[in-house]
Amino acid sequence: MRFASHRDIARALERALRRASVPVAFSAGFSPHPKISYTGAAPTGVASEAEYLELTLAEARRPEEVRVAIDAAMPDGIDVVEVVEARTPGLADRLQASQWRVEMADVDPDDAARAVAAYLAAESVEVERMTKKGRRRFDTRPAVLGIDVCSRSHGRAPGDRHATYAILRMVVRHTTPAVRPDDVLTGLRQLADLAPLSSPKMTRLAQGPLDEATGAIADPFDADRPEAHTIESPGPAHDQTNDRRTRAPRPSSPIAGPPQ
Repeated sequence: MRFASHRDIARALERALRRASVPVAFSAGFSPHPKISYTGAAPTGVASEAEYLELTLAEARRPEEVRVAIDAAMPDGIDVVEVVEARTPGLADRLQASQWRVEMADVDPDDAARAVAAYLAAESVEVERMTKKGRRRFDTRPAVLGIDVCSRSHGRAPGDRHATYAILRMVVRHTTPAVRPDDVLTGLRQLADLAPLSSPKMTRLAQGPLDEATGAIADPFDADRPEAHTIESPGPAHDQTNDRRTRAPRPSSPIAGPPQ
């Protein structure tokens, strides 16, 4: 599902709403469309466990009833994990930063650590990226709050030598223009010639309100329910991203939020 575009995800959700008979509200005018608002969608090619959206209903429904109905109608690979009743402020004001995991095969963790140290020590790291308005140059450094380098070895097959690869865990502030993990990798390549032989595997682990003092990302639903879960800023050099006890609940929205 990481290769599904944002439009693909939006189209799948709209079809699921129809199949699930969820009473979504529509806009007025000659071309009515469902009132769905997305915030900070993940780039194509990036997996995510923390996508959020706001959905307006025409009739009152219990959040869990809506979650079950939409989740059952979504294609495999897109899971609606949580639904809550929306309150203020909206998602646009809550999603202030994202935590990313970037896995780079055939990259020595020591080389990655040196590149990261050079990046964090730099005052400015400018990169270029093609946008809808053409090629644009911007500084990535102010948006990056922290990067940790982890390492792991895994055997490709019985008898094969272990292949070591580096894992970067980074917290990136939401800015305009948006700084994506591939922009940070471009900066690492420019500063320290860190260039993975194959395309890195990138996953968004969380997004939400940012604690400026600690660099931690909080649960964006703190305003909607009493329980709060905090995502720590990049920490020790090990990977616990598959342990639900170490991260906030996977994506949700004030009505539904599929990860991709």
